[in-house]
Amino acid sequence: MTTSRHFLCTILFACITQVVSAQDQEDNIETIFKGPSRSGGYGAISNKFTSINGEFANMVELYGGWFINSKVLIGGGLTASTNYIEVPEAYSSMQGLRMSYQYGQVGLVTDYVIASNKALHVAFHVTTGAGFTLQYYRPSSWNDYEDYDHYDYDYDENWFFVVEPGVQVELNLLRWMRFSPGVSYRFTDGSKAKGLSDSDLRGASVNLTLKFGKF
Repeated sequence: MTTSRHFLCTILFACITQVVSAQDQEDNIETIFKGPSRSGGYGAISNKFTSINGEFANMVELYGGWFINSKVLIGGGLTASTNYIEVPEAYSSMQGLRMSYQYGQVGLVTDYVIASNKALHVAFHVTTGAGFTLQYYRPSSWNDYEDYDHYDYDYDENWFFVVEPGVQVELNLLRWMRFSPGVSYRFTDGSKAKGLSDSDLRGASVNLTLKFGKF
């Protein structure tokens, strides 16, 4: 009886080994057309330090997408300024009020990552899409917002084309999290805002980015 059990166990082990071996061979089959060998996805939050019309501008960017072959990200993103950017009185849509420029952009985001599995590597980042600016009332204290609803003014909404290429140095902090400081340069075309030409909107950014997902 014991001999029979040993025999059956031996046969079972041999069958399992054969199936695993066959699967390995199947995974290594060469084909003419190859699909993505690995895919995942990630989201990112980035803080940018730049300038608009010669004034300091702090921007927050959110983006994410599908990460193909641990090399290429295809997705979308949006960016918006968060601080007060003074509108000169000569270009103000509401004379006598403390008006601020708002900057934003939205569009296609692509990353190309070199040696993604290495602890330290390089990534190239590009945003392509639409940018916009507008003017809004930004009082110096929260108490002044009480009168906000009484103002009716032209926001001077302005849309244009934007492309922003950049480069990042990525550090793999964890399997699912990366820190990616970098630099980028914002190109715009078609701005017709009061006091904001394309040359006023173009400029370099220093970026600090955290990425989360399946890499």
